[in-house]
Amino acid sequence: MSTLQIITCSTRPSRVGPHVAKWFSEKAEAHGKFELESIDLAEVNLPLFDEPEMPRLRKYQNEHTKRWSAIVDRADAYVFVTPEYDFGAPPSLTNALIYLSREWECKPVGYVSYGGVSGGLRSVQMSKLTVTALKMMPLPETVSIPFVAKSIKDGVFDPGDVHNRGVTAMLDELFRWAEALKPLRAG
Repeated sequence: MSTLQIITCSTRPSRVGPHVAKWFSEKAEAHGKFELESIDLAEVNLPLFDEPEMPRLRKYQNEHTKRWSAIVDRADAYVFVTPEYDFGAPPSLTNALIYLSREWECKPVGYVSYGGVSGGLRSVQMSKLTVTALKMMPLPETVSIPFVAKSIKDGVFDPGDVHNRGVTAMLDELFRWAEALKPLRAG
């Protein structure tokens, strides 16, 4: 079975990402095609990129990088649960991506984005430039949640049926790509 990592990208103390990630994890568990692993960049706590060598060489000096490499390496696919900050991706996501190179290769990535009126779409578009340079396959199927705060009541996130159907479509596609890219990851 393929492993899907659901990565909560915001590290702000007042973030809503964990609520959105919990909702998505429940939907992914019900989907049933992946082994799931939840990763929170606030807990990973990477400093600003500080490796002396190029990431593609995998000559990591720092223990935090070695731990991050092992985490990312064990997944077959990813979903980034990400907000939009000032028309772009959160620095925590960009930093986490550029720490590594080969660990990301030939793996699909989906996005659950959230924010105000744009629903985090500009964050996704900005991030796709980086993930394609890392040889990842970003899916066109995304789940975009505008006005995210309106969907949180008593700490529970529930955006409704349209978003629930979007999750299923994205997970189906992630599974197809994760399986299709396995031979490339093996070689």
